[in-house]
Amino acid sequence: MIVLPACEFMHVHKDIVSEVNAAMPKEEELYALADLYKIFGDSTRIKILYVLSKSEMCVCDIASILGMTISAISHQLKILKQARLVKFRKDGKVVFYSLADDHVTTIINNGMEHIEE
Repeated sequence: MIVLPACEFMHVHKDIVSEVNAAMPKEEELYALADLYKIFGDSTRIKILYVLSKSEMCVCDIASILGMTISAISHQLKILKQARLVKFRKDGKVVFYSLADDHVTTIINNGMEHIEE
């Protein structure tokens, strides 16, 4: 076990602490943010978001691309809809899914850029 030396004195930078505390989101907002990022912790949901970043698609298209069942894709789309990451529109009997807004596209693109560095 490594023992680190104790600080000889404690010095809090009150101006920095005050500024950060003033900007700190409410506890509920931080929990909501953590929940949002949990959604991205599932590779199937990431795959769905990625393919939807390329084109609007129906469940059958997504299932075909990912080699999964329609039921499995539908289950994940329900979670993504509840998280407001995807939206849908009906064209007759066919339901098409797309990313909810540009923020989701940005999250996916920034994540891809980060891992490719």
